[in-house]
Amino acid sequence: MVKHILAIDDVEEDFHKILKWAIEFKRLWKEGDEVAMNFFPLDSLAVGSIYEKPSTRTRVSFEVGINRLGGYPLTLLKNDIQLGKSETVGDTSQVLSRFLGAMTYRCYAHADVEELAKHATVPVINALSDKHHPCQSAADLMTVLEHFSELDDLKIAWVGDGNNVLHDLALACAILGIDIHYAIPKGYEPDKDVMDRVQSLAEKNGSSVVQTNDPVEAVKDAHVVYTDVFISMGEEHLKDKIASFDGFQVNEKLVDNMDENWKFMHCLPAHRGDEVTDWVMDHEHSIVFDQAENRMWAQMSLLAYLVSEGAWDAMYEFMGLE
Repeated sequence: MVKHILAIDDVEEDFHKILKWAIEFKRLWKEGDEVAMNFFPLDSLAVGSIYEKPSTRTRVSFEVGINRLGGYPLTLLKNDIQLGKSETVGDTSQVLSRFLGAMTYRCYAHADVEELAKHATVPVINALSDKHHPCQSAADLMTVLEHFSELDDLKIAWVGDGNNVLHDLALACAILGIDIHYAIPKGYEPDKDVMDRVQSLAEKNGSSVVQTNDPVEAVKDAHVVYTDVFISMGEEHLKDKIASFDGFQVNEKLVDNMDENWKFMHCLPAHRGDEVTDWVMDHEHSIVFDQAENRMWAQMSLLAYLVSEGAWDAMYEFMGLE
């Protein structure tokens, strides 16, 4: 059966290993390790990346990462193909499966990536939908693991919209047993079905999930604070929405309530002056650009894991990971 990653809990059992693989592979590659730099599990495979939404980090990180793994990235913009216009998502999926070794899909409706995966005979990775963003959460938790050697008693706070980024961040934290407290304005809560999954995972792995409408309460003694734009791509018409987020800006006053060694995270692009101030974005405790870089390394681990699990396992063993 073909494996897909549509939400981060699709790789629940191996998630921690996927992150450790990414961290160690990144280190070895940057040190010029001959084995890592000649690791080509995607050798001769074309990987198609479909984009309904514009992208900076997702497109560049996938194209460079696929190339480094020996594959051929093929970027398919929404106006380049008939997907969802003169051809159904299912038919497009079956056609592309005949040419490609894997597909990624950055779309609006989560139902569309589910439909693509349903008809695909090659692995599909959700590169962003309105409900889930597994690639971002993989990069996020990879970054957390790089900066915090111990996960016990670690607290991550989210301040902002109950959106797709929060969904997979919360799932990822619950998988690893990390406490997550999130502050959301009334009326912008995350999807109940996703948070039910989060709660189940948290109970299984011994962590807490706390919702509040008070940003100060959420960040109290937290080690990490994470935010995102208040108005997401595709919501530009909801200009009145911004008023609901009054008091939710991550600024000097808010982070003063956190652990003294606090870190700031943002999936980018950031709207400086709205959800975050320049002072926080540019602070030495900000790790947003580590996150951005780690999109590539985390996605490389996910791709190798999906497309060539045997090679991924062999590299895991070579790196001496447990």
